[in-house]
Amino acid sequence: MMNYHFIAIGGAAMHNLAIALHLKGNRVTGSDDEIFEPSKSRLNNYGLLPKSFGWDASLITNNIDAIILGMHARENNPELIKAKALGIPVFSYPEFIYEQSKDKTRIVIGGSHGKTTITAMVLHVLNQCGIETDYMVGSKLEGFEVMVKLTDKARYIVLEGDEYLSSPIDLRPKFHLYKPHIALLSGIAWDHINVFPTFEIYKDQFVKFIDLIEPQGSLVYYEKDEILQEMTQEARGDVKLLAYHLPEYNIDNDSNETYIVYEGKEYKMAVFGEHNLSNLQGAKNICAQIGIDADAFYTAISSFTGASNRLETIGKNETTTVFKDFAHSPSKLKATTKAVKNQFAKRKLLACMELHTFSSLNADFLEQYKGAMDRADTAIVYYNLHTIKHKKLKEITVEQVKNAFNRDDLEVFTDSKALIERLYAESWSNKNLLLMSSGNFDGMDYKELVNRVLS
Repeated sequence: MMNYHFIAIGGAAMHNLAIALHLKGNRVTGSDDEIFEPSKSRLNNYGLLPKSFGWDASLITNNIDAIILGMHARENNPELIKAKALGIPVFSYPEFIYEQSKDKTRIVIGGSHGKTTITAMVLHVLNQCGIETDYMVGSKLEGFEVMVKLTDKARYIVLEGDEYLSSPIDLRPKFHLYKPHIALLSGIAWDHINVFPTFEIYKDQFVKFIDLIEPQGSLVYYEKDEILQEMTQEARGDVKLLAYHLPEYNIDNDSNETYIVYEGKEYKMAVFGEHNLSNLQGAKNICAQIGIDADAFYTAISSFTGASNRLETIGKNETTTVFKDFAHSPSKLKATTKAVKNQFAKRKLLACMELHTFSSLNADFLEQYKGAMDRADTAIVYYNLHTIKHKKLKEITVEQVKNAFNRDDLEVFTDSKALIERLYAESWSNKNLLLMSSGNFDGMDYKELVNRVLS
C-alpha cells in the first residue's frame, strides 16, 4: 500500500485517478479549493472528498509517498511548496500514469477532435471481446464505473492523449509524456489559443508526439487531414503508418438508422455522422493491431451508444430528438451539425451553441467559426459577458459574433433566460434540437428544457 496525496483532487481526470488508486488498495487523500459535480459526489461515495475546501500545508507529511499535482493548482500552492521542502516526489497525472504503465503496451489516442469517442470505442470493443485493459478516458462511459483503471496484470493500457499542459510546474502537453507503442491522430484543428498562440506552435506539439512514439511503433491517422498528411511524411522510418478513412455506409431515412457496409455485409450502428464513422474506422485500425478482426470489431461496436456528452440523446418523441454535445471548436461544430442534419434529412434542425472556452471567446480566434453552423436551419449562439470578464479577455460584441459565423440570420444571446424563453417559444414539430457546449449554458436545466420541447 502506498500513500498518495492529490493537490486539486476535484479535476475530471484527477478525481478518477484518485478513485482508481483507492480501489487498488492505496491510501489516498486530497485537497481542492472548489469541487463541482459530478466529481464531488463521486469522491464522497468513495470516502475521498476533503472535509473542507482550501489548501492546508499541514496535510503534507513525510508519510506521503508521492504527490499528484493537478493543473487547477498554482505554482505557489502551500501544499506543493511544503512537499518540495520535504523532498516528496511530485507527479502530474499523465507523468504518474506513464510511471504505472512502463511495462504495458501503451495505446494513445490523440487529435484535436474525436479522441474521447475513439478511446471509448476501443475500450468498448476490448470489453466486448473479453480483453482486459487498463485505461484513462476523459468522459463517463456506459458500463465503466471509473474512468481510470490501473492494474498489475493488464497487458494493454488505452489512454486519451490530451494536448493541454500537464501541471503548473510541468508545461509539457499531456500526450508528450505517454510515449505510445500504438498511437492515433484523428486530425489537427487549432485550439487552446491561450497556450498555443499560433497554429504553427499548436501543430508542432503533434509533430513532437509522433516523434515520441516508441521504436518500431505504429501511427494510425486520418488520411483526409492535410496537416496529418504532411506530418506523416516526416515521421521516423521505423514508425509503421496506418491510414484510415470514412467507411462505406447507408442511412435509412425512414428509420433514421445507419449501417456500415463491409465485404457485402451490413452492420447496424447505434452512432451516426461521418465524423463518428471515421472515428470508428480509426478505432478499428487500433483494434486490428492487437488481433481483433473486422467482423469481430463491427459486431462489438454495433452496441456502442457513444460517450457522455458526445452527440448524446437526452430526449425524443416521434417527431423531435434533443441532442447534447461537447462540441465547441469550429471543426467540432461543423461535423456535429452536419451529422444530425444528414441523419434526419426529413427534419429541420435548430442548433444552439455556447461560446465558453478561452479560445472561442477570444476576438482573434472568432473568425475560425466562419461557416461552422451553416448546415443548421436555425442557428443560435450564446455567450456570457461575465465569463469574458472572468477570463480577462477583450469584450466581443453581438455584431462581431454574427460577422465571425458569416451568417446573416444567426441569432445571438448574452442572457441565458432570454435564450431559454426563445427555445420554449419554438414550434418543435418535425424538428430536432442540438445543444453544443463545453459548459452548460450557465446552469440550463436540461431536463426541464427537454420536457418543454417534447411537450
